Amino acid sequence: MPDNRIRRVTEADAEAVVGLVHELAEFERAPEECHLTAAQLRAALFGDAPALYGHVAEIGGEVVGCALWFLNFSTWRGVHGIYLEDLYVQPARRGSGLGKALLATLAEECVRRGYERLEWWVLDWNPATGFYRSLGAVAMDEWTVYRLTDGPLRSLAAGEPPER
Repeated sequence: MPDNRIRRVTEADAEAVVGLVHELAEFERAPEECHLTAAQLRAALFGDAPALYGHVAEIGGEVVGCALWFLNFSTWRGVHGIYLEDLYVQPARRGSGLGKALLATLAEECVRRGYERLEWWVLDWNPATGFYRSLGAVAMDEWTVYRLTDGPLRSLAAGEPPER
């Protein structure tokens, strides 16, 4: 059953969603790593070739939560899936069902489009892990995430030894 508090993100929501992403970075104890601007978000969501999608949660016309996602592809299953980059509901609104409604909206999107996976990363200490397990989500504990950014990324691209 659709939840009328959840809707697709619009260009007018960009400032509010950027604010939520910065709140999420603060919650994840890394505010200095978040540099997202409204212009960047608008370009990613609504530019010539958008590759980012989103939904917002509203209460009384105020955006209080968001889900930002993009498509991934499973070579083993042979179909796309959704990778949830950010899921955030403001602390005062948690427990209201908005997080579950955002996830349910993405699950509906998967089913409707024939996608077979909805995936996201969660910090080990995040208290939401119990909530995710209650929905049937399974932790992929045997996998380790690797990331290249900044100097090491540029070094690899240039064929140079990594910066240490």
